[in-house]
Amino acid sequence: MPKQQQGLTYGQIFKTLGASIREFKASSLVTPLFVLGEVVIECLIPFETAGLIDKISLGGGFGDIAPYAVTLVLMALVSLFCGTMAGITCAKASTGFARNLRHDVFAQIQRFSFSNIDHFSTSSLVTRLTTDVNNVQQAYMMLLRLVVRAPLMIAFSIVMAFVTGGPMAAVFVVVSVLLGFAVFKISLTVMPIFKRIFKKYDRLNDSVEENVSGIRVVKSFVREEHEKSKFNAASGELYHDFVHVERILAWMSPLMTLAIDLIYLFVVYFGSYAIVSSKAHLMGVGQMSALITYGFSMLMSLMMLSMVFVMVTMAEEGARRLCEVLVEKSDITNPQDPLLSVPDGSVDFDHVSFEYSKKAERMALKDIDLHIKSGETIGILGGTGSSKSTLIQLISRLYDATTGTVRVGGHDVREYDLDTLRNQVAVVLQRNVLFSGTIKDNLRWGNQNATDEELVEACRLAQADEFIQRFPQKYDTYIEQGGTNVSGGQKQRLCIARALLKKPKVLILDDSTSAVDTKTDKLIQQGFRSYIPETTKIIIAQRTSSIESCDRIIVMRDGQIDAIGTHDELLRTNAIYRETYTTQNKQSHDVKMSQMDEDQKEADHE
Repeated sequence: MPKQQQGLTYGQIFKTLGASIREFKASSLVTPLFVLGEVVIECLIPFETAGLIDKISLGGGFGDIAPYAVTLVLMALVSLFCGTMAGITCAKASTGFARNLRHDVFAQIQRFSFSNIDHFSTSSLVTRLTTDVNNVQQAYMMLLRLVVRAPLMIAFSIVMAFVTGGPMAAVFVVVSVLLGFAVFKISLTVMPIFKRIFKKYDRLNDSVEENVSGIRVVKSFVREEHEKSKFNAASGELYHDFVHVERILAWMSPLMTLAIDLIYLFVVYFGSYAIVSSKAHLMGVGQMSALITYGFSMLMSLMMLSMVFVMVTMAEEGARRLCEVLVEKSDITNPQDPLLSVPDGSVDFDHVSFEYSKKAERMALKDIDLHIKSGETIGILGGTGSSKSTLIQLISRLYDATTGTVRVGGHDVREYDLDTLRNQVAVVLQRNVLFSGTIKDNLRWGNQNATDEELVEACRLAQADEFIQRFPQKYDTYIEQGGTNVSGGQKQRLCIARALLKKPKVLILDDSTSAVDTKTDKLIQQGFRSYIPETTKIIIAQRTSSIESCDRIIVMRDGQIDAIGTHDELLRTNAIYRETYTTQNKQSHDVKMSQMDEDQKEADHE
């Protein structure tokens, strides 16, 4: 957990979440006022009703009863108006707050660097944006209405009970204190369980996301039953925790019922005795009726308050998790006076080392000293784990170097405006991602103002236009989420076309042609030379055929540069490159070296 997330106080949580209320402050402030009006009227109605009952019991006529009836109707209408308005303003405030909160969390995630995102799993961020926001919304709605209404109703009911029934109302105080203590004890018991539940929600969502994204692999290895057992295990843990919570919370209902019955029994017994013994001088039937009503109101409010306490307890963990995202500071930010243009595509690594975290056992990159001229085509080759992708991620400042300096266009990448730098350093990542929408929509991620002609030109250079034209809807073909309705090679070519539309100073392909055939790969590189000759091209590849024609090739091993040279130079001098080439081309090194020697002799003879 990041340092910023640890030890958040309630004050920090309220301040952080409160910033998302914004334009809904008025609705939030008005709601408690309407609730106050509703509670006051509801507490006066039994008192007025008691007078009406007493008048009827004394044989009062229509003229005596009519003022009470009119007053009660007016009070009921005012109470209805206040309750309705409280509901409307509360709904507006809570849903608006949730909308703003969801927006703020999502916007914060967009500002994160890769290292910030590494602190949170994808499934956890999804849970926070959905379940946690919904829980906080429900808690906020309850805070605006029920948390105001319940205490006021309890307090006013007890006061009016003393006004109506005198010392007999003391039983209300005793019962409410005992019941409140029991509710508080139950809520404290379930609080740590709710905290565990949210962590298990993350694991459940992680299992779902992993399964759905890798469903083809699951089916190809016939691992459906294994995945179902994994999901059932995660779901089963949630089930047992919720059952445990419900068993504890189930005590609230019988406790409330017992309290209501005790008050009812006490008021009816002693009230009836007072009425009979004093011949209605100490207490009338109306007063006893009002006392019973106040007792019900008080206990129902106490039950309501207990529900709110449980909901707020559950939402408290969600609020804390949301604040963890909102207070997380991005490791990569703009400088005070950023550069707004990139002069050229030159790239320099001056003794750069990098580690993903301070806790890392080893450096991912060690003392990289590399200088690339603008317009050069550079190939990068190395085994799995040699940190090829890590190297290029420092260029677009997806991570910052731990030591040393990375320069683009002669300037430290930390001096640039982030948008400016990333618009001029286009990266086609190893995992190609297309978004739901048409092909045109996806291509215009590279340039939202691109014309249809520019889209077609970029696709021709990326060798994508041919298969697009075979679709019935052509460039208006709808791409499903994740690009599931196009092949891997088609997806790669669309992503390359999208990057070409940016016309960047530096174009990086991170193993982005692995799913296309060798002929298409060479045609794509020919397109690069004709369309963006001044752009620096950096191509990470596993196939030597993809980088043979590069100006220079970098061979990496264990986070370090093992060798730099042309294709022919590395075949002669570097064992890693030579072994890779020989293995892929299925011909011995001796045969290839013999061919090269003969070619050299012919050249010398000529």
